[in-house]
Amino acid sequence: MLEKICNWIVGKMRKSIPMDDEKAEVILYGIQLIIGEIPKIFLLFVLSFILGIGWYVLFAFLVIMPYRATTGGFHLKSHLGCILGTSLFYYGNVYLSKFLNMDMITKYIVIFSLFIFGIIMVTLYAPADTENLPILSKKERKMKKILSYIFLTLTLIAAVLITDNVLSNIIIIGVFLQTLFITRIAYKLTNNKYGYEAYQE
Repeated sequence: MLEKICNWIVGKMRKSIPMDDEKAEVILYGIQLIIGEIPKIFLLFVLSFILGIGWYVLFAFLVIMPYRATTGGFHLKSHLGCILGTSLFYYGNVYLSKFLNMDMITKYIVIFSLFIFGIIMVTLYAPADTENLPILSKKERKMKKILSYIFLTLTLIAAVLITDNVLSNIIIIGVFLQTLFITRIAYKLTNNKYGYEAYQE
């Protein structure tokens, strides 16, 4: 059903916008990702509220989303794997944040170290695209890299300013994990390739 809807949308687009089969395939994959995200996000939040951590998961989702959207990262190969991976990312973050307790000096050192690590990884890898959804435009890549720096900085400033220990920890852990997701090691472990590199081969 999902495939039919996505094919219908791309078919309509091809009638009004000239595109070759390769570009149409990339657009099709992108639409499948977007539409496929809807039930995944719905399930994520419904289950989180059942587990009693809904507001924490919502906070994590909204705060980390700008950084995730601009830095990119690997994609798991199946919808089930994607659902499990996303759930583990948010639920694991929230539960770990509840048990993690750092004094202020330690927290500042961790945030500063994470900022340096993030700057290096963003410089090397962001925006981290995939073969099925490559970012080939130099202008788009430059813009997303700049936004990655901005959102990394603003998100970590929020972690410093927020006094609630759990919320601050959610930001720190979320930024750390998302930064790991764009690295070459993460791509190798998940059998992914950076899209722009694949298209340059």
